[in-house]
Formats: sequence, structure tokens, C-alpha cells
Amino acid sequence: MSERHHEAGTRGPARAVLFDVDGTLLDALDGQRRIWRAWAEQRGLDPDRVYDVALRTRPLETASEFLPASEVAASIAEFDSLEDAEAEHGELCGIPGADELLTALPRGAWAVVTSNAEGRVVRRFARLGLPAPTVVVDNAATGRGKPAPDPYLLAAERLDARPVDCLVVEDSPSGVAAGLAARMTVWSVNRAVPIEGAHRHFATLADAAPEILRFVDGDLDAIGVG
Repeated sequence: MSERHHEAGTRGPARAVLFDVDGTLLDALDGQRRIWRAWAEQRGLDPDRVYDVALRTRPLETASEFLPASEVAASIAEFDSLEDAEAEHGELCGIPGADELLTALPRGAWAVVTSNAEGRVVRRFARLGLPAPTVVVDNAATGRGKPAPDPYLLAAERLDARPVDCLVVEDSPSGVAAGLAARMTVWSVNRAVPIEGAHRHFATLADAAPEILRFVDGDLDAIGVG
């Protein structure tokens, strides 16, 4: 933390970083693709179409997009069982730079916001040895998921941070849209090209890490919000 922030009465409002999980901090997407393919094929659905929707929505919303209402609950229970097993034993790797970045951030200055379930996120973090998040906003925490702002607004509330003082770090268009709708600063990472609307873009999380730490330290202004 900058020395000036330790002077009495000079520290501004707390800054917070809100991370997406899959594709941003860890990579479990191959396993999720396999699960959605099996789920779709069992129901005679086009796996590519199903997965395209699944990348943008929560499982409940994906199932509701393709199935009659009477079949949604049972199909989600089946999907959850497959996902639980995948979280416990499936192929998994950390995004380069994630461990170092999360370790460098103050414990109360970051949260994860995911379209997955909290228990699976916690298991995957533990398997990778990543610092455990103190705040997890998962797919059951809000009535609306990304691209609605609700998950990011709830994360800010749980960290006792104002939306204007929050930085969203995302790798998906729906996540970027959610952060923008919450009127937060939004940076995209881990993609060859920027996501439309993101205030800044970094090809990798490791590239973004020094700037993320500067943001939390108060050395960077919150841009593009207000």
C-alpha cells in the first residue's frame, strides 16, 4: 500500500477487485464443454448451440432455453451431479499469474463472481492451491445472473465497497456487460482482442496484474464510470 495511504485522514474509499472465475483465474472449460455436450446429446440437442448459450448464462437459464419447464429441474440436478464430479476430479489448470496476484491482494479487497456453484469454485481453488476467496457470489446468490449487474453489485456490497470503487476483471462478453451495467470499471483479459465496452484490455492476466494492484492501491483513477 502506498505510504500516503497510511497517513491519518488521507486514505480514500476502499478499492475492490471482482474477478470472474472460469477463463479468468482458472481453466476448467474443457470439462464444462464435455459435460454440456453429454447433457445435450442425451436430449437430442445441438451441443454447439447449447454450449454457446451456456457460456453466456447460468445452468438454470441454459436448461430453460432448450427444455420444457417440466423437465428443467431434473435436468439441472443431473448437470449438477456431473459438475460436482468434474470439480473434484476433472482436468484443471490455473491461469498463469493468478496465484501471485491473489496472494498480493489484501484479503478483504477482492471477491469472485461466478456462474458456477460456490462449492465447486472452492474445491477448484483448493485443488490448485489458490488463496481461498472470502466472498463468492455464485449462480444461486442473485435472481438474475450476468449480463445483469446484480452479481457484481452484490459482491461490492459484501466487500463494503462502492460500485464506483470496484474493478471487474472478466474474459467474457456477458461478464463485461454485467460490470458495465453495475457502473464499475471493467477490464478484459485472456483474449487476443478486447471485449467491446471494456475500459482496458490485457492479453493475459499476468499482464494485467501490476495494473490491478495499482488500482487497489489507489494509484489509478476509476475510469469510464459515473
